[in-house]
Amino acid sequence: MEKLFEKLKEYLHMDTEIPFEEFSEYYRNLIAELNLTFNELDNETRIKALYICSIVQSNADARAKQSKANSKVFKKISAKCAFWTDAIKFNLGKDGMSPEEIEHATEEINASI
Repeated sequence: MEKLFEKLKEYLHMDTEIPFEEFSEYYRNLIAELNLTFNELDNETRIKALYICSIVQSNADARAKQSKANSKVFKKISAKCAFWTDAIKFNLGKDGMSPEEIEHATEEINASI
């Protein structure tokens, strides 16, 4: 997850939008990582995963509105990221974090980038 997080930070500092192929590849790597490691993630890493998913989801939503050719793909990416966001929040809640604590933790990540 750390590699994906570092790559996201790089993307967030870019002035241009990454191409569809690169965005799609990043998304596939994110989902593959979540599928492989989700149950073993500690809370700190889950917070990072939550942040990544929320950024990819909002980016996919924006791209769905801009690109008629890839709109359906971006909507699927957004929906899958929303699923993972909910799953991560649920597990963080099970581990004792309140919604406010989760929100605060993701805001801290955002402020540090």
